[in-house]
Amino acid sequence: MESDNNKETGLEENKKYSLHKEIKEWARSIILAVALAVIIRMFFLEVFLVEGTSMFPTLHHHERLIVNKATYYLSKPEKGDIIVFNFSPRRDFIKRVIALEGDVVELIGGCLYINNELVNEPFVENHSMTDFGPIVVPEGHAFVLGDNRSNSMDSRDSAVGCVSLEKVKGKAFLVFWPPFNARLL
Repeated sequence: MESDNNKETGLEENKKYSLHKEIKEWARSIILAVALAVIIRMFFLEVFLVEGTSMFPTLHHHERLIVNKATYYLSKPEKGDIIVFNFSPRRDFIKRVIALEGDVVELIGGCLYINNELVNEPFVENHSMTDFGPIVVPEGHAFVLGDNRSNSMDSRDSAVGCVSLEKVKGKAFLVFWPPFNARLL
């Protein structure tokens, strides 16, 4: 009878050890997954919500997109890139890079001129806008505009101005929500 009690005690101890081991494995897996997610979000990719219509028709209100934060570790933004940048401590903006340091930007009669050359912008929804410039984009900055020019707070507004490249969070590259509207940018 004692040996039966010893067997039962041994089985219970094995079950406890097995349960303890299982909990430890799960905890380790969860901690590793959370750590990887934090690292990816901090340095590589981040999800952003489009709020408003300043980038219409390219981006629509309430679409969700993925921004590649690592792209600009090795290079600078290029003309035409859609970037997310920090406008204020609590607010990010998404706009298109139109001009870079040293470029002369001017808007005349709804047309964009960079360095006195007319720029073709097939992605622009509304060309009707007031004249602006000319201005020279300062070193380490980019001039950004929304694609819906008549409804965009962008570099034409003194509150935004030319955007310091240090404030750029990354390059938008994929709209993933809503799923039926998913696309690469």
